[in-house]
Amino acid sequence: MLLCLAGALRAQHVVVSGRVLYGSAGRPAARTWVVLHQVSLGGGGQPIDSTRSDARGAYALTIRRPDSGAVYVVSTWHAGIAYFSEPIAPGRSSSSLRPLYVYDTSSTGPAVRVIRRLVTVAKEKRDGSRDVLELVELENPGVATRVARDTLAPTWTGAIPPAAIQFRVGQGDVSPQVVTRRGDSVAVYGPLPPGERKQLSYTYVLSATERRVTLPIDQASDEVDLLLEDTTAVVTAGKLDSLGVEDIGGRRFTRYRTPPLAPGAGLAIAFTERRFALESLVPLIVGVAGVVLAIGFVVALRRKPGAGRGGMGR
Repeated sequence: MLLCLAGALRAQHVVVSGRVLYGSAGRPAARTWVVLHQVSLGGGGQPIDSTRSDARGAYALTIRRPDSGAVYVVSTWHAGIAYFSEPIAPGRSSSSLRPLYVYDTSSTGPAVRVIRRLVTVAKEKRDGSRDVLELVELENPGVATRVARDTLAPTWTGAIPPAAIQFRVGQGDVSPQVVTRRGDSVAVYGPLPPGERKQLSYTYVLSATERRVTLPIDQASDEVDLLLEDTTAVVTAGKLDSLGVEDIGGRRFTRYRTPPLAPGAGLAIAFTERRFALESLVPLIVGVAGVVLAIGFVVALRRKPGAGRGGMGR
């Protein structure tokens, strides 16, 4: 019975293994501390195991009491920057991860590229304003992790419409704590490792007075996608593909896509004029009906006795 119990306890363990590699060439990062973290769905986290990588950069960590309501990630540090593995959902006795690459850092190098920019514009709200969500995929084409030199030189910046108000940073691969609005631009101050795409998200609002908005293209963009809930809006660009109407979560959006855009390319959206809702005409209809009834009542009182019977024979 004790042997069965010991076997059951071992079966509950999950062994997480992988390698830490240095630089684009993928040389083994030996003697590097590697930490396994448990992260609850509520956002709290704690380290549960750690070890040093061997001469091959390999490591093995153990989840001793797997929690189905949590996810697990492996992290390591190099040159003051933390690197994280993909999330692990324990469901097997072992889990082999992709290599975890670490790099040196630099505040210079080739420009960070915009691989894709997705702009979603919701329909007009009651006050006439519109919510906008932007998702931007960034890629560092260099060989070192890009870091900000100082507050005047962010890791990356990208223009947004000057008319944007109520700017907020959303969840993505880039922490909201290292992203801010700087004038008419979004500024990223967090590190961007090479060789992988990082998704940045943010929202803003266009006021009711903005019937036409220009999306500034201040740098080369491989692709720009538009999703417009106002299906009658008109989009103008040098070249544009219309991809029809899509149903997303029970809401209908017209979708457009551009080919690669050069800095300064034109891309504008013109919204249709606000329409009167049928219910907004009800007070007017009721008022007109009241006037008509009042006039009819006055006319009836002014009629002479016997009026209306002259056509009847005796």
